[in-house]
Amino acid sequence: MRATLENTLNGSNPKARYNIYVVELDSAVLSERRFVERNPDYREGSPCVYIGMTFRTPEERFEQHKSGYKAAKYVRKYGKRLKPRQYRSHNPMTYEDACNTIYELTLSMNYGYSA
Repeated sequence: MRATLENTLNGSNPKARYNIYVVELDSAVLSERRFVERNPDYREGSPCVYIGMTFRTPEERFEQHKSGYKAAKYVRKYGKRLKPRQYRSHNPMTYEDACNTIYELTLSMNYGYSA
């Protein structure tokens, strides 16, 4: 996987057409019982985020969420803004690399973040 990710990052992989994105959610999302149940390690005061993948730009996908098109409930209702510092250096990438990167980001952010 490392060689694939390096090829993706330097632009030499033609299959690198997926982008990951991170959306900051309003803390009001913590009023949703299901969200809280899915994030048992959440530490009070830490940001809540949604991590996703798209073949569109993160900005286009965020606007789709907010308008209700193929929207994740929590992003449509509680999405505040994109957090480009969390994802910009990774994009674009292959589907496999995007899946792996989302997994890695979720693990790293779960120390106090709701993801």
